[in-house]
Amino acid sequence: MTRNSRGSLIRPVPLPDSASWPVVTPLSPSVVYSSETPDALDAQYEGRVHGYTYSREGHPNADVVAARLDAMEGAAGGVVTASGMAAVTAVLMGLLQSGDHVVGGNQLYGRSLRLMNEDLPRLGIATSLADPGDVAAVRAALRPETRMVLVEVVSNPTLRVADIDGLAALCRDRGILFVVDNTFTTPRAFRPFEHGADIVIHSITKLLAGHSDVMLGYVVARDPELNDRMRVFSVTTGATPSPFDCWLGERGLLSFDLRFDRAQQTARILADHLADLPGVARVIYPTRADHPDHARAAALLGDAGCNMVSFELNGDRDTANAFTRAADGLSFAPTLGDVGTTLSHPASSSHRALSAQNRAALGITEGFFRVSVGLEDPDQLKNIFTTAINDATVTGRSHSSGDSG
Repeated sequence: MTRNSRGSLIRPVPLPDSASWPVVTPLSPSVVYSSETPDALDAQYEGRVHGYTYSREGHPNADVVAARLDAMEGAAGGVVTASGMAAVTAVLMGLLQSGDHVVGGNQLYGRSLRLMNEDLPRLGIATSLADPGDVAAVRAALRPETRMVLVEVVSNPTLRVADIDGLAALCRDRGILFVVDNTFTTPRAFRPFEHGADIVIHSITKLLAGHSDVMLGYVVARDPELNDRMRVFSVTTGATPSPFDCWLGERGLLSFDLRFDRAQQTARILADHLADLPGVARVIYPTRADHPDHARAAALLGDAGCNMVSFELNGDRDTANAFTRAADGLSFAPTLGDVGTTLSHPASSSHRALSAQNRAALGITEGFFRVSVGLEDPDQLKNIFTTAINDATVTGRSHSSGDSG
């Protein structure tokens, strides 16, 4: 009797035989998997045969997504998690212990900063923040007990570019794990392992899945033993992803290259257009010559500016409110990576917990916006931004002059 023909009193019907096979990866929502004998189950848990047991410990749809991302990053043994932050947590809490110290980039994603600033210290793991574009600053933050440096290739939302090669050399010399969050850049623009990273993180939720209907993360290390430790931590803490999200995530990955290239091309056009509009104080995009890290961006990313554009309007919160109201057709939402263009306002979302002074130190004002460029026609986007910015700056001038009309 074969495994598929073994049913139960409630589920007695085996899967039908077929001389053909599905084109789409089947969705496998089963939480539990049946084995033939205790000996057979032992063989699975001991790694002598491959099989599934309980979906928190792994399931086929997660393995399919992991295999695709492993191939994209030039890696093996990656772990798919329930969210991008679950992947970050698997690295920090799965590999570090009380008494260790970790240095993070000072412009990490907001929840990564919270984990660094609030959660790790109460567990006895010390943290420091430093500018990832300044190797000397990171070097100064290191301690004898430093075990890890965590940075993003391109920061969120100010789009600063880390000195990946310099940091990799520093970590290699000191025997420190170098962890790179590649979410903004993706393997299409940058492959961190080729630049000395030890561990790579992704929020699949964003560009990789790309449809705002999936919550997934991914982490992979060069060292298989580190992958095993992160996998065990994720299983123990219940950070395993749902089969349905993995199934949708794989669907998104199938079109990822096409979506990324289209959005990146449009982002470059939009950045140049915004820079010429009255009312715009500055535009931040890696391939522009006025980007503060332009030379480093060109060395690391070539002509890949990615799909994120940040810009600052002249004005205050009234101007920001007027802009989002007037940006008809664009979603105002604290997210990125959708097929449609989305607007984010860091002062009211990702960086709202920071004081105005701390936000200002990062260059985040009330007029600062982050744009995740989608698949719309570039001319259509240019028209929307032109109209919305003009309306917003007129409204801002009216407020500042006290004109009630």
